[in-house]
This record gives sequence, structure tokens and C-alpha cells, in this order.
Amino acid sequence: MDDSLERLGLAVSGGDAVEPERMVFADDGRIPNTPLASLAFHSRGVDPALDRDAIAARFERLFTASGWPPSWRGGVYEYHHYHSIAHEAFGVLAGRGRLRLGGEKGQDVELNVGDVLVLPAGTGHCHLWASDDFLLLAAYPEDQRELDLIRADPDAHDAAVARIAKVSRPLRDPLGGDLARWWA
Repeated sequence: MDDSLERLGLAVSGGDAVEPERMVFADDGRIPNTPLASLAFHSRGVDPALDRDAIAARFERLFTASGWPPSWRGGVYEYHHYHSIAHEAFGVLAGRGRLRLGGEKGQDVELNVGDVLVLPAGTGHCHLWASDDFLLLAAYPEDQRELDLIRADPDAHDAAVARIAKVSRPLRDPLGGDLARWWA
């Protein structure tokens, strides 16, 4: 049995994933956002025996098994942007940081090692602050391997809304849970 959820601090008794913080952002005319909730699964503390590579390997296994193959490692751009043709997930491999979700008047979210963030297509996000060692693993649903990057721009808004409406919903969240539970 894979003990990744437990060792990443993302399991509750019974082995299920922790319940995520759910955030919904309104369309502001520049960033469409979506009625689907952004999900922040906050770790209760990563096993201190795991180094960054071991954390990455566990996230890679979890995400891949759940239909969200990892794509890249890095950080988040320091300007408001969104993706109109793919949902996006981040696993925090190291450090801590703060992102603003939902656009300029959105909500700040603190992320720490072990946390997982799921952003539905259209959700604005922007880097505000991070420790020097902050590192994310990004993943996208199997059928959403292409990625666009759109800045907060009213001229791009309407066409993006049309694309967002066509993005499929994965069956599972990146931790293996039933995504419809959170995106009903």
C-alpha cells in the first residue's frame, strides 16, 4: 500500500485525503475565474525523513495515478494570469509562499511544503512572496497537455470564457479523490 498521503501530511484517519479549503472567485471582467472551486489541500506536516526529491517522487506517483501527470517544476509568475484550456495543480515540494488567486481583488493563499493547490481553468493566480527554496511541481489532467497563458486582459476575456466552458472535468482530484465531490 502506498503511504504517500500519510507521509505528506495529507491523510486523515481511514487513509482519505484531508478536506480542501474551497474558494470560488467571481469574473472581474479581466480574469474569468469560474464557478468551480479552487482547492487547497493543506498538509498537516510532511514526514521530516523525506527530502525534496522524496517528496517530489511521492507527488509524482499520486498525481500520475490520479490522471494528473506532472509537467514541470518551478514557481508562479509575478503577474496575474490564468489558463483557459487546462486545469492546473501544484504540489509544494519545498519552502513556503503566498499566491493571490482570483485576480487583483482575489484572495491570498499561503502554501507550505506538502500542500496541494488545484486551480480550475480560468482561475487567476499570481506570485506574491516565497521563501528562497519555494518549489512547485505542476500537473495537468491527461487530456489537457496543452497550456496557454493569458494575462488579466479584458480584450482576451470573452474568447477565453468560451474556451473554459469546453474544458473537460477530470474524474479524480490529484490526490485520487472524487473531484465531483468538490466540483458539484
